[in-house]
Amino acid sequence: MDLRRLGKALLFPPLAIMIALLPLSSVLVTHSLVALAPQSPISAGSYVIACYTLTVWCARAPLLIRTAKELSHKNALMIRWRTDARFRVRVSLYSTLTCNVAFGAFQLWLGFWHRTFWYYSLGVYYVCLAVMRFFLVRHAGKYTAGERLRSELVKYRACGVLFLVMNLALSVMIFFMVYWNRTFVHHEITTIAIAAYTFAAFSFAIVSCIRYRKYKSPIYSASKAISLASACVSMLTLECTMLTTFGSETMDLTSRRIMLGATGGAVSAAVIAMAVYMIASATKKLRLSNQEVL
Repeated sequence: MDLRRLGKALLFPPLAIMIALLPLSSVLVTHSLVALAPQSPISAGSYVIACYTLTVWCARAPLLIRTAKELSHKNALMIRWRTDARFRVRVSLYSTLTCNVAFGAFQLWLGFWHRTFWYYSLGVYYVCLAVMRFFLVRHAGKYTAGERLRSELVKYRACGVLFLVMNLALSVMIFFMVYWNRTFVHHEITTIAIAAYTFAAFSFAIVSCIRYRKYKSPIYSASKAISLASACVSMLTLECTMLTTFGSETMDLTSRRIMLGATGGAVSAAVIAMAVYMIASATKKLRLSNQEVL
């Protein structure tokens, strides 16, 4: 038997097998971590399958990346996505608006069902995000960046004012976390998945804020500022979740309160600073615009 051919067949299996390995390895590893002991033969086998799945996908990654690049240069939708900043912003705003409305309504319903201000504060926070994104979506759907600069500045300043209102809901959330020790409780695997998503969203929000500054559009800047504020609050709730999930046995209540209070204060201060900057910057540019008209 040709060992080289066998090794190549194992390292580069058909794409159908690679796709089938993804859900299989995920289900087996999740079941092993949740329901089985580490010494179980099924657990050991699931880890081997997961390692093999990761290996074959990493080995095929360069080819997949080249194929994706070739398709992106031929597909009209992908070409538009790469070259049209307005299209990217509109897609981002529509998708995040839908998520905000759904999640905000769900939190308000939980507040009504459980009769607690904890869920009401979460609902108000996401409703404020949805309101801001709604105004930005309406403008981005009608005009290109810079076409109605004065209108963009007015909406940019309005978003800053709404950030201040949203900070009141955020302060209520921090109060519940610190004073009443109100936390999120999830399974360890769920917490790790939430952490991976939150760090990715936070990094993407920072990169987007820097990248979209070159367009000098208040609408674009406001949309990315909203994403950054949302990511900051997600980091706060993630810290609360991780302290509850992993630190309940090693950290006392006072230490948790100090950490959550410090992080919550930093997030609240960041949101206030962002709001003040947006209001002051938009007001200054609007005054200069009025002087030029006069």
